[in-house]
Amino acid sequence: MTAPSDMAGMPRPSFRAGSPEEVLAVVPDLLGFVPQSSIVVIGTEPSRGNVKVTLRYDLPAAGDPQAAADIARHALAVLAWQRLAAAVAVGYGPGALVTPVATAFRSLAEDSGMDPAEFWRVEDGRYWSCTCTKACCPAEGTPFDATAHLLQPGLASATEVLASRDAVAASIAPPAAAAAESMRQAIRQAEQLHLTRVLVTARDPRARAAARRALVSEALAAVTAMIAAYRDGGQYTASYQLAWPVVALKDPRVRDDAWARMDRRYTDAHLRMWTDVVRHALPGYVAAPASLLAFVAWQAGNGVLANVALDRALADDPDYTAADLLRTVIGAGAPPSMADSPVTPEDVAACYDLDHGAGSDLHGYGGS
Repeated sequence: MTAPSDMAGMPRPSFRAGSPEEVLAVVPDLLGFVPQSSIVVIGTEPSRGNVKVTLRYDLPAAGDPQAAADIARHALAVLAWQRLAAAVAVGYGPGALVTPVATAFRSLAEDSGMDPAEFWRVEDGRYWSCTCTKACCPAEGTPFDATAHLLQPGLASATEVLASRDAVAASIAPPAAAAAESMRQAIRQAEQLHLTRVLVTARDPRARAAARRALVSEALAAVTAMIAAYRDGGQYTASYQLAWPVVALKDPRVRDDAWARMDRRYTDAHLRMWTDVVRHALPGYVAAPASLLAFVAWQAGNGVLANVALDRALADDPDYTAADLLRTVIGAGAPPSMADSPVTPEDVAACYDLDHGAGSDLHGYGGS
């Protein structure tokens, strides 16, 4: 099995890439990191040459032709679904691993009518054409320096380019020991403050229902206030600020209400917010905010961050339905233009029947 593709589709500066060096210089900017041991496929509009989708796959293991064919087949299916008839591809790694993918890609592309303009292999500061058989292509490869072929001033700084995919994962890594202990104490205090009321009313059904309704209202208000704060340029940095929203998101209705508020006009603010929450969340509390981070990363066209966030969500809860659904949709090549919530907060409230006394799952930490 090959790893799910990392997809990127956010708007980029306009440029023309005419040479291999120019294309190779752009790839890290398209991905947001410098690729290693990867296959990168760039789908373009045939008429104007605009980049529409960028796919990244882990290199398959040696001697696994089926994995190589699977990568080629998946990439071509995504390109076909988005009606892109032109593409270039780059393999980063040794020829023994890249060449089988290049061969499968070219063969399947020809069968489907796709026009793969070129497939290059990059290793140790040199590139080779996997399609050219002319003597003009040296067997030892062509040396290149990507930084010397920037297409226009400011292109490299248009987005932050990290050193590797691992660096993207590190950007939302769990908190260090001291921060984790502070967050653990803050979560315990939040649970005691907000959840104890339900426990003390457990023997009285009416009181318990009223306490749960109040608890849901407080949880919704806490997460909504956090969203508003980040949209206004603010940030939650203290454990006590983040603890109650983290606990509140354990309830699916609170998570779904937050999901319905992910207006793409505020994507940058939402990315900052969910990154902060995921970085502070402790085991058992990660799946919901990590899934929300994956969703807004998809909105931003940052498929790498979306997949890294889903890795964290599913590591926290392998059966988390929201994360599974997102992985399926993003892995199938759905473009960022489809990343809009189909419901409003009012729809969520109606679905969960908040106004008619439905109980909260916060006490039981249920749902996915």
